[in-house]
Amino acid sequence: KESERAIIESLRWLGLDWDEGPDVGGDFGPYRQSERAHIYKEYALRLVETGAAYPCFCTPQKLEEIRQRQRALKQNRGYDGTCRNIPPDVAKARMSAGEPYTIRLKMPLDGVTIIKDLLRGEVSYPNEQIDDQVLLKSDGFPTYHLANVVDDHLMEISHVIRAEEWISSTPKHLVLYKAFGWNPPVFVHLPLLRNRDKSKISKRKNPVSIQYYRKIGILPETLLNFLGLLGHSMPDEREVFSLEEFVREFSFDRIKLGGPVFDLDKLFWLNGIRIRALETEEIVRVLRETVLSEETLKPIVPLLRERMETLGEFMEKAFYFTHHALPLSADMFFDAVKGMDKDAMVGLLKKALESMHEIQVFSAQNIEEKMRALAGDAGVRTSDLFMLLRIAGTGRKATPPLFETLEVLGRPMVCLRLQSAIEAIRSAKRSQ
Repeated sequence: KESERAIIESLRWLGLDWDEGPDVGGDFGPYRQSERAHIYKEYALRLVETGAAYPCFCTPQKLEEIRQRQRALKQNRGYDGTCRNIPPDVAKARMSAGEPYTIRLKMPLDGVTIIKDLLRGEVSYPNEQIDDQVLLKSDGFPTYHLANVVDDHLMEISHVIRAEEWISSTPKHLVLYKAFGWNPPVFVHLPLLRNRDKSKISKRKNPVSIQYYRKIGILPETLLNFLGLLGHSMPDEREVFSLEEFVREFSFDRIKLGGPVFDLDKLFWLNGIRIRALETEEIVRVLRETVLSEETLKPIVPLLRERMETLGEFMEKAFYFTHHALPLSADMFFDAVKGMDKDAMVGLLKKALESMHEIQVFSAQNIEEKMRALAGDAGVRTSDLFMLLRIAGTGRKATPPLFETLEVLGRPMVCLRLQSAIEAIRSAKRSQ
């Protein structure tokens, strides 16, 4: 429920509206997959009845044995079809007896499946290279492959627009459409967003939460404008436009297949243009809703209260809470932590970055436990690691309690700053 609320709230903040959904209803509900489990099971069993799918009784241990054998023989990974040819009456009896099972798609063993993609034209996949995908798990919940096909058909979706990493799964979806006797929608597989170095944007390494950009003061109009420039261009090549203008001018013909670069400098440039166009009263309103909102200030004030003698000091002391980027330099790290060379610092901070992503609940206690364990595993003093984290996270050697500070900053900000620290140290000319 909390995740759903955050998604809906973020989309509303962007100014996006929808005709149907869990919060507004519609003619094609229910709109939560958890409320549609009976629908997916009905259609999965229909596939079993027609021979387009089959129940699989392989245990997790059996599946692991299959993987290990394939690994040892250097074979293609995937299900080997152990349960594919169990006679239907035998399979039905085992299901009725309560034996746990999944339902798998029975992929054709020969021929090719041809995808017709609006951007890429025809793309062919040999069926023999595609394994029998699980459609319904043993707990009764569907995998994406079944749910998306059933939902898109029943909800009368005309275009499926998704990332290009799903194109290799589309043959399975087309086989499902054919098995059900349904016409497939139009498929549009968009290129993945890239960093400046052409690496893929990653949820583990990049701030991808809308709430993150809202918190640092990006205007919703800016974020929509920026996203509208990623891989798409306006007819007159202008870079600043409204949502209404984008909707009016959008065309699949102007989508470029090269991976668009997610350039934060471009985002901030666009935001600056829009801020300068606002009336003073509007800027004050936005500040009160974001940087100076009760939601933002409430967790910061307890950390800074003991360090202030006047309220006028607050903005200076809260700098690292309210600013996106910090003026980090390699010298700040070398001067604070003596006896650790550049490579060791980079390696340690990279491990810290990986560990931050592994923390389930990003709380001060969990962060501290994870970082103490990292220091022990790496054989470094906790004080050295903690100082590196303090400077990377705040740009300062003296701050309120470190782990409470990192918790308030939040995982996306902490990870972004750790990455910036790694890059600053890596580019330094001095070695220690």
